[in-house]
Amino acid sequence: MSVRLPFKKRPPLVAVVRLSGAIGMAGRGSLNDTTLAPVLERAFKKGKPQAVALEINSPGGSPVQSALIGARIRRLAEEHDVPVFAFVEDVAASGGYWLAAAADEIFADASSVVGSIGVISSGFGAHIFLARQGLERRVHTAGESKSMLDPFRPENEGDVARLKVLLNDIHANFIEHVTERRGTKLTSDEKLFTGEVWLARRAIGLGLIDGIGHLKPVLQERFGNKVRLRRYGVKKPFLSRFGLSMAEDALAAVEERAQFARFGL
Repeated sequence: MSVRLPFKKRPPLVAVVRLSGAIGMAGRGSLNDTTLAPVLERAFKKGKPQAVALEINSPGGSPVQSALIGARIRRLAEEHDVPVFAFVEDVAASGGYWLAAAADEIFADASSVVGSIGVISSGFGAHIFLARQGLERRVHTAGESKSMLDPFRPENEGDVARLKVLLNDIHANFIEHVTERRGTKLTSDEKLFTGEVWLARRAIGLGLIDGIGHLKPVLQERFGNKVRLRRYGVKKPFLSRFGLSMAEDALAAVEERAQFARFGL
């Protein structure tokens, strides 16, 4: 039986939150603000941590969910006056880098992939296939843009122009977030906001990350060898443990695997 002495000073506590997977996709493993909100709240509040560390391994995903999660991290950090450290594993790209930029300092493994500060929209066109099968697509709308980018109709310049406006506006939001968070650390490299990715050492030179380092050694250097790490993560729903959402999770896993594959992972 252990007895806690009231005047004995305990070693510093650092809360560790794992952010792994695609952002905003279907499936119980996806990262989104709703499921992460209680996890982040506990991490910043429970036990009065000296810092919060984010373990990030994400190829990106929804720009809105990325922004919501990042904003929540910043609100909690400022409310509780707690510094935030991000540690990149395989990749922090696109929305994954958005999350990393919410931290005060970013570290990565030498082979971590970082960046992809850009926006992408992809789809398919099946109108030729339908025509060959003798099928006719019939769409009726109120509002000329309501059927924008319908994959079963030929692409038109007006739709593409409207889509590019949306993509450019989201890209501008992304750039604003990164420049606000990284500030004067960033270089003026012309490729910085083109969607390019880099390994850690090049990312340091660009100002995208602060150094090469792994979670425990860095935290021990900052807070002492006896630093305590308390881990937090999203718990799986009870019914999902019995395979009741296997189809949805399987599809989400395929989509997520495709996102990671874009970076050779």
